[in-house]
This record gives sequence, C-alpha cells and structure tokens, in this order.
Amino acid sequence: MKIGLRTVKTAVSATLSMIVAGSLGLLYPASAGIISVLSVTNTKKTSLLTGLYRLLSLALATFIAYVCFTLFGFNAIAFGVYLLLFIPSAVYFKLSDGIVVSSVLVTQYLVEQDLSWIIIGNEFLLMTIGVGFALLMNLYMPDTEKRLKEDQEVIETMFRKILNNMAAYLNQHIKERNLFEKCNDLKAFIRTGENWAKNHAENQLMSSNHYYIEYFTMRRLQSNSLKDMLRILENITVEPEQVGNIQELLLYTAETFAENNDGQDILDRIDQVYEVYRKKELPKTREEFENRAQLFQFLQLFQSFIEIKAEFAKHQNEK
Repeated sequence: MKIGLRTVKTAVSATLSMIVAGSLGLLYPASAGIISVLSVTNTKKTSLLTGLYRLLSLALATFIAYVCFTLFGFNAIAFGVYLLLFIPSAVYFKLSDGIVVSSVLVTQYLVEQDLSWIIIGNEFLLMTIGVGFALLMNLYMPDTEKRLKEDQEVIETMFRKILNNMAAYLNQHIKERNLFEKCNDLKAFIRTGENWAKNHAENQLMSSNHYYIEYFTMRRLQSNSLKDMLRILENITVEPEQVGNIQELLLYTAETFAENNDGQDILDRIDQVYEVYRKKELPKTREEFENRAQLFQFLQLFQSFIEIKAEFAKHQNEK
C-alpha cells in the first residue's frame, strides 16, 4: 500500500483543523476537519480558489438560510425551501463547489435552532480553519520543473527518431508501419507533459508563466502535422533523385531539432527546395503527376510543421 503526499497532507490538515477548532471552543469541531479533507487539491491555486469560493458560498447560504428559517421556522420544510433557493443561486454565481459543504454547515443552524451572530461566527470560523489548513499544507509542492525539462528532452528525441525514419523510408516501396505507433506514443507522452505543465503553472502563486503549457501545446500541434505527413508518406514512390532534397531537409531538421531552434533556417531551406521543384521538368505521365502532387503536399505539411515552432519562438521573444 502506497501513501501519497496528498494523502499525508489531507490527514495532517484535517487533524490540525479539528484540534484548533476544538481548542477555540467551537461547536462541531469535526466539521473543520471534513472541510479540510474536501479542500486539499492538487495545486496551490486551486486550493486558494476553493477556499475563497467556499467562504463566499457559505455567506450566500447563510443569507438564504436566515430568510427561510425566519419565515418558516427551524424545520425540515424550511431546509427544503433553502435548498430550492440556494442550489440554483450557487450555480448562477459559480459557487457550486461549495453547495455540499455550506449546506452541511447550514444544518448546524437547524440543529441549534439559532441564527445569532455567535453561531454564524462559529460556522465561518470552522470554514476558515478547514480551508486555511488545507491551503497551508498545499504551500509545499514538489518542484516539477526538473520533470518538465526531462519530458522536453524525451519528446525532442522522439521527434528526431521519427523524422530520421521518415527520411529513410520516404522512397521505399515497403513502409515502416510502426511509425504511426511511434507517433501515437509521442502524442500520449506530450499529453502527459501538458498535464504536468498545467499543475506546475497552477502552483506558481506569484507568477503567471505559462511557458511549459505553451511549449507542450506547440509540440502537440506539431505531432498532429507529423501524423498527416506520415499518411502522405505511405503513398509516395518516386525516383530517388525526386526526393533527395526532401530527405536532406528531414535529416537536417532531425539533427537540429531542439527547444531553442526557432525554425527560421529550416524555413529558408524549405523555400530553396520549393525553388528546386519549380525548375524541374514537368511530369509526363499521370503517375508522375500524382506523385509530384503528393510530394508537394508533403512539403506543405512539413512547412506547417516548422511554422508552428517558428510562431511559438516569435511569441516567446515578444514577451
């Protein structure tokens, strides 16, 4: 049995919440522990927002409960009317995450048959202590930047291998079918990296640097282009001299594929390849024409593949 860091944080925050609530003489101190359990999230920002929204939700719930209990008394019917009014109101104000917690605290008004400032203060203190300790526990988060940099290196290595394989199989009659599997593996790894990048960004309370999110998004878009290129690759079978320039382009891209490469040099080389094909003799047969069209489409997709990175680099330089 493995006990994760979040489990430890949840147990510690709930225990401390109950101890503090009890030492302050609050009614229902166990509620502070339950609130803490429900408020420990995966990131610092979500914990902070969860705590804030739950306090606002409790304020709304208390107001509606005051109206309902004043009009109908402290009974089940009044609580039912409260729910009819509170749930849609919480959804409207985007406070639905606090519906259950706030309603549990409202039942304590019902049990105590009291809505004085003392009991209201009791419920707000329970909520504050619960979400406060949850946020305190979440102030410590393992540094995921090292993991993100390692993922970047793995992804770039996977891209290089696929590009090299594409160059090798560009003009062969028998294509390597597992290139599609490698591309799917690449996309899956990128999606994992995106999730880590989002968690990393949400753990930066004092900054809004979304570089890693943007990086993995860029690589995901490139992987989509790569898969489209592979579909074209399956149908290309022409003379070796017809694809030599593109093969060199793919090999050069694989060799220089890196995080800090803005792609401009490769785009210039693509323009040169376009110029070479413009000067070539026109196709004489339908088969030659179709193959030339496939090559042209492949080159267009490859250009889009590089432009994605160039646009990303330009955007980063403008920041």
